[in-house]
Amino acid sequence: MAGHSKWANIKRQKARVDAKKGAIFTKISREIIVAARSGLPDPESNFQLRTAVEKAKAAGIPNENIERAIAKGAGTLGNENSLEAIRYEGYGPGGVAVLIEALTDNRNRTAADLRVAFSKNGGNLGETGCVGWMFDQKGFVEVLLTIPDTGRKRRTEASTTIDEDELLEAFLEGGADTYELNETEMGPVAEAFTEPTNLETLSNTLKERGYPISQMELRWIPNNTVEVSDSDQARSLLKLMDALEDLDDVQTVTANFEMSDELMSASVA
Repeated sequence: MAGHSKWANIKRQKARVDAKKGAIFTKISREIIVAARSGLPDPESNFQLRTAVEKAKAAGIPNENIERAIAKGAGTLGNENSLEAIRYEGYGPGGVAVLIEALTDNRNRTAADLRVAFSKNGGNLGETGCVGWMFDQKGFVEVLLTIPDTGRKRRTEASTTIDEDELLEAFLEGGADTYELNETEMGPVAEAFTEPTNLETLSNTLKERGYPISQMELRWIPNNTVEVSDSDQARSLLKLMDALEDLDDVQTVTANFEMSDELMSASVA
């Protein structure tokens, strides 16, 4: 099962200040609200909600905030503005395709905010379907290859390093389509993609075998990518990505460009 670089999303190596935490909390809380509203308000019985709750805990969101978000979704805290999930599409500088997922209670406001962000950064908001065909949705799971020593006995015995061959077997058993190794700020990780409908099966298989899942979510993956080598275009693209991600209603932003680490670092300096 060979890894493919096209599966990887663009990750900007730019430190986030503490002020960003509030926005992150808001975005994840909205995910919890929508997940609780669309199914049972019980994480054990609602995979979408369970995934959102796990993401919230990993981000350090307090339990009382998580419980409040679930209650909002369940409608037990009185009348709440209804959030709906909407996908927007557009073009960045140089014709780069951009796909945006948003949760909003006001479509007009969200569209206007997106239009301004695009126009100020050399892009334009497009019609539904203009670039969506360039992306496929996949289930994504990331597993840590080293485990912090907690003093507890685990399947890897005294070692903190996971056996990669055994992990590959678990990925295959769970129905993963692709598999690759990468280095992150947390250390070495194994990343796998699967069909969206199989994400729960894959995650359950890994958890049953005791593997530490650091990320689990649905992602839009570009079918083809555009290599960016011009510094001005790179700077404009990264500014656009940040402007879009900073909007309150925006949950995720995906684009089909790639650039070298050196160019990326120089563009955000």
